[in-house]
Formats: sequence, C-alpha cells, structure tokens
Amino acid sequence: MAQPLFPVDQETRQWATFLHLSLLAGLLVPGAGFVLPIVLWQIKKNELPGIDAHGKVVANWIISALIYGVISGMLVFVLVGFPLLGVLGLLTLIFPIIGAIKANEGELWVYPLSIRVFS
Repeated sequence: MAQPLFPVDQETRQWATFLHLSLLAGLLVPGAGFVLPIVLWQIKKNELPGIDAHGKVVANWIISALIYGVISGMLVFVLVGFPLLGVLGLLTLIFPIIGAIKANEGELWVYPLSIRVFS
C-alpha cells in the first residue's frame, strides 16, 4: 500500500531509506532496532518534513511487532506460537527492506498488519 508523497528531494528519500533500514540494526546490536529508528525520526522530522510520515510508519511497526511477539510468545505454550514467531521474524526482515525500497523511490509504504498508533 504505497502512498505517493509530495515531490521528495534526494536527501529526504535517503534519510527515509536509512530510517526503514535502521529497524535491521537489531541484528547487529540487540535493542538497536528499537532505539535507532526512533532517534533518527526525532532528529530529522523537523529538518525534513517528509521524514515524519515514515517515522510514524516505522514506530507503528515497532509497537505492532512487540505486541505480536508477546502474544506469540505466550502461545508457545500451546505450540501455536512457534510458527507465529517464525513468521514474525520473517516479516521484521522483509517489511523494512520493502519500506526502504519504496522510500528510496519517494513513496510511503505502510507496513501491512501494522497497528496504527501514530497517524
């Protein structure tokens, strides 16, 4: 569900791409995938107005993934949680990559299954 934004300059597209890819920082440093995107969003949202929408999409996904992870973790006791955690793991790899590609093209891609806390 890509939404074209107003004409986006190269710097905004670049930082939006970094913002989406920063979700993957948790693969290198535990917890960085939660902190780094929020920090980038807060630092750049006033300087580059187009970043605010991308930051909200990323923050919504972080919150959604945490909720889905907790629910899946509880469902491990009835064995349903194992495949759900596997699917969630794949989605947390795939969604930021698609979001980054779309951001680099100047589009805003709202992650599917994301709970809209920030709009």
